[in-house]
This record gives sequence, structure tokens and C-alpha cells, in this order.
Amino acid sequence: MAPWTDIHCHGGGGHAFGGTVEGTLAAVAAHRAHGTARVVASLVSAPLAETARAAAVIREAMEADAGLLGIHLEGPFLAPSRKGAHDPAALAHPSREAVLDLLEACDGTLRQITMAPELPGAVEAVSLLIDMGVVVAVGHTECTAAEARAAFDAGATLITHGFNAMPAITGREPGPLGAALDDPRVAIEVIADGIHVARSNLATLFRAAPGRIVLVTDAMAAAASSPGRYDLGGLDVDVTADGRAVLAGTDTLAGSTLTMDRAVEVCVEAGVPREQAEAAASTTPERVLALG
Repeated sequence: MAPWTDIHCHGGGGHAFGGTVEGTLAAVAAHRAHGTARVVASLVSAPLAETARAAAVIREAMEADAGLLGIHLEGPFLAPSRKGAHDPAALAHPSREAVLDLLEACDGTLRQITMAPELPGAVEAVSLLIDMGVVVAVGHTECTAAEARAAFDAGATLITHGFNAMPAITGREPGPLGAALDDPRVAIEVIADGIHVARSNLATLFRAAPGRIVLVTDAMAAAASSPGRYDLGGLDVDVTADGRAVLAGTDTLAGSTLTMDRAVEVCVEAGVPREQAEAAASTTPERVLALG
């Protein structure tokens, strides 16, 4: 089993990242048991004080486990209509002040952030974050291809979970994913659990953007754990026996229960050459985040 790197993961083993130091370390260990040597801890949209509290927990856990690389903020700069499993009350526009407050709250641990580029101030925010050494991903968005290209030109280099929480590719409007496929500067995350994206689309994605696909789990606490009800950023999530995680009372997907070893196998089952699937779980994410 290769040593995988997961740059979008919310938890596992029954624990969410940022809850407690012990729980955060247990989540890292749960994914390590499935081959993930290095992981970026993803946090959902939350009030600034809660983000700062969770970041402090993750910072302490990083001192105990070098495999924990830092934080991915999946929000709060997201399109309300594409919020997925994010609290709408926690969403915000990416003003300069809001960006600087988040950087201060994370205190040097912020590796990556997901942003909807159509929001007011977003393109300027992309440039500011890039200058601060943060990788910016386009996601949870209603943006057009042109708006995505503006973000890419400002320095965004990643798409958050391609196909999910964004407009579809159509004949006259390629949308953010189509824009990314057309831009060799941009890598594309995908959740290869057989639930978020059809297997035939997985194979198509690898053919369309060779060397630019990044396998992520987007796993929540139930990964490498058991079915039941879980908390995700203050929202109730129900996990079924077949591993599907949805917001309680809805059919809205709320992360996954995926582990990286399974993601690689799903891609291979879909017809992706194993070498390419393994690169998407190792060398490609390492390149995206400029990991040594």
C-alpha cells in the first residue's frame, strides 16, 4: 500500500478534526490505518471564534503527529445556493478584513481554502491568500467559466470536489469544472467513492486531465467507523449501512465515509490505470500543496 496524502478530509474513526486534540489524533490514526500517511484537516464554515478554537486544537495535534499538515478551510466564502452541509448562518463574503481575520485565527496553519469566485471581493481575496502562501480552490460555487478563469488568473490552482456543489458542464457554459479541464495550471479534486461521482465520469476525468486529478476522501467522522448519527459543524448527519452520509432528514450528501485505499480501488474498478490512480492519491496532491 502506497503512502497516500489526503488534502481534503474532515475526520474519521468517529472523530472530527478540531474537536479535541485526542480526537484529532485518533482521526489521523484511523486514516493512517488505510494508507494515508499525510492529511490536511478540513473545517466546515463556522463563526470566527469557533474556527480559531478548532485551529488551536489542530495546531497542538500537529506538534504530536507530523502527518497532520495543517488546515483546509472549506468556507466560509461559499455560495449559499451551493452550501451543501455548511451552516448558512456561517457563510460570509471574502472582504479583505474577513480574510485577514481568518488568517489570524489559523495562526500559520492554513494550507488551503475553498472559495466561490463569484462572491464580491473574491478575486482580490484570491490574490491576498496566494501572497500569504495559501492554496486557493474554487468550489461550492455558482460561478461561470469566465468567473472561474478570473480566479485561476489570480492564482487559484485547484477545484474542490469536482462535479459536486457546482454547475454542470453544458454545451454553451462549461462552468468551473470545464474551465479547469481547459487550464493546465489547475488540479481537480474528486471524491471516488462511487456515490459522489459516477464511475464512468471518474474515468473520463482522468483521461481529460492527465496528471491533474487529486483523489480526496472528504471524509467525515464516520469514515473507518460505524453507521449512525454524527455531528458535522453543528449539523446532524446520518450515515447509512452502505456508507452514504447525508444531512439528517434530507438527501444532501454531507462528506463521505471514504478512505484513500478504497478511493484508489474504485478508480481502478472504473478503468483508471492503477499507476494514475495511485499518483492522484500521492504525488499529485503533494505537488498541489508544494509538500516536501
